[in-house]
Amino acid sequence: MSLQIGDTFPSLTLKVLGEKGPEDVTTDSLLSGKKVVLFAVPGAFTPGCSNTHLPGFVMKADEIKARGVDSIICTAVNDAFVMGAWGKAQNAEEIIMLADGLGELAKAAGLDQDLSAPGLGVRSQRYAMIINDGKIELLNVDATGVDKSSAETVLAAL
Repeated sequence: MSLQIGDTFPSLTLKVLGEKGPEDVTTDSLLSGKKVVLFAVPGAFTPGCSNTHLPGFVMKADEIKARGVDSIICTAVNDAFVMGAWGKAQNAEEIIMLADGLGELAKAAGLDQDLSAPGLGVRSQRYAMIINDGKIELLNVDATGVDKSSAETVLAAL
C-alpha cells in the first residue's frame, strides 16, 4: 500500500553526491521542521524526466520557494553519481538530487514499479509530494505523463 496524505514520511538513509563522493543523508534531516516539495522520476536522463519533469522544477524553483518551501528534492532509483551528473547537466543547483540507489524509498513509499520488461528493473513511479515537518500534505501520482506531478501542478497546490 502506498503512502497517503497525512502519513509520516518513512525514515531512511539515502545518498547525495557531495564534494568528495556519495554522502549519507537521512530523510529525517531533510524533512524535519521544514516544508519540502519532493518529486520522483522513473530514471535520471530518461526522456520524459529530462525533457519535462526536472526542467519544470528547475524553472519554477524560485516561485515554489517563494511560497514558503524550504527545499525541493528530486529522487530516482539511480546512484548518487548519476543523480549528481544529471542535476549538473540540468542546471538544478536549487534542487537536492537524492539518490535512491537500491529503491528503498520507492519501496517504503509503496510507489515502486517493475520496469523489468524494457530492461530498467524496479524503479519509482512518477509522483510529487508536499511534505510539512515530515507529514505528507499532497501526494500526486502520474500513471502516465507528467500532469499530476509537474512543477506547475505543485505550485498551484501551494
